[in-house]
Amino acid sequence: MGCRLNIAESESLRQNLAAHNIAGDNLIIVNSCAVTNEAVRQTRQAIRRAKKANPDKNIIVTGCAAQVDPEMFAAMPETSAVVGNVDKYDAANFKLGLQSNRADIRVSDIMRITETAPHMVSAFADRSRAFVEIQNGCDHRCTFCIIPFGRGNSRSVPAGLVVEQVQALVDKGFQEVVLTGVDVTSYGPDLPGEPTLGLLIERILKHVPGLPRLRLSSLDGIEIDDRLLALLTEEARLMPHVHLSLQSGDDMILKRMKRRHSRAQAIALVERLKARRPEIVIGADIIAGFPTEDDAMFANSLAIIEQCDVVHGHIFPYSPKQGTPAAKMPQVDGQIIRKRAKILREAVTRRAIDWRRSLVGSRQNILAELSGDTGYAENFARVRLDGPAGKRQVVPVEITGVQDEQLIGRVTA
Repeated sequence: MGCRLNIAESESLRQNLAAHNIAGDNLIIVNSCAVTNEAVRQTRQAIRRAKKANPDKNIIVTGCAAQVDPEMFAAMPETSAVVGNVDKYDAANFKLGLQSNRADIRVSDIMRITETAPHMVSAFADRSRAFVEIQNGCDHRCTFCIIPFGRGNSRSVPAGLVVEQVQALVDKGFQEVVLTGVDVTSYGPDLPGEPTLGLLIERILKHVPGLPRLRLSSLDGIEIDDRLLALLTEEARLMPHVHLSLQSGDDMILKRMKRRHSRAQAIALVERLKARRPEIVIGADIIAGFPTEDDAMFANSLAIIEQCDVVHGHIFPYSPKQGTPAAKMPQVDGQIIRKRAKILREAVTRRAIDWRRSLVGSRQNILAELSGDTGYAENFARVRLDGPAGKRQVVPVEITGVQDEQLIGRVTA
């Protein structure tokens, strides 16, 4: 469930359990998400659905929602065990469900964890891109967010180990690696010498020359320094796709969220990026209906979609998370929240349609999916190919049209 970090950790978990001969035939693991109440609801629904379809199997719940509220999942009759976010890397914890008829809880205090390590992955068998965890946890306390309590404080993976993992994935044939974490732009202060994300990227590109494409997951724009900005705008192997954690376009709401950037700073950052590399496309996370958001504040969030030229939007209807300061603030009516989220999504969709149309006639390098007939451009546009291409291969494509929110492309070589 949830984010790219969960994708990377799920693959690592799968391989770790296989290495310890823990039988997947008898076990279902749900790697949960806690980012919204809806994510928790979907996790609970997935647990019930999995047990109904597989009544003879044991279900173990791990991930952020399990870390934040283990008792809730332990109380579900479908659950055999609950394992915390740190505890999931001890394979022995996943034997509990096979030995007990009650829901065991193995959840450590994640706030005591001060180090992290790369969870080495030999391959992602069912994906064209590989995800590498470079950082975990978060030191910031946005008022709406429960994730620091699910992931702990920020801690970084040493650069040398990250480079080794990227090289291992390239050796397996991967053409694109995505650097992921909870707050990737906070990479480095806890390591000797206090390296930055920009320095890490430079080291990867230098020491893994066979990697054609490096992509970054969501960035906190206020932490993009001059070195990282230069890489994003000048390094061809770093993909022209920047996904920003905007959350709102209104300064008062940003202040109440305890975000560290202003509306003007977000717009200025996008202007700098596009001025230096016009093909860069912008994605953004935006929350609709944060407590106290009135019509004028919402209008500012709607306007920033155009002002930052957002074409990849993750729109979240606000939902109060118990234990967060925002849950105690004056709430916006749920019907209004849903309406505002719909309006934001429609605004992003309109900009995305115009953007896709502008790409017709252009040439794009596409990383083919495992099916061989679809793939993603460097700017993260999804492209359906007119003929098969090599799996996980980067191929030149001429964009010939648009259909069903996808570009249509003809392989030219």
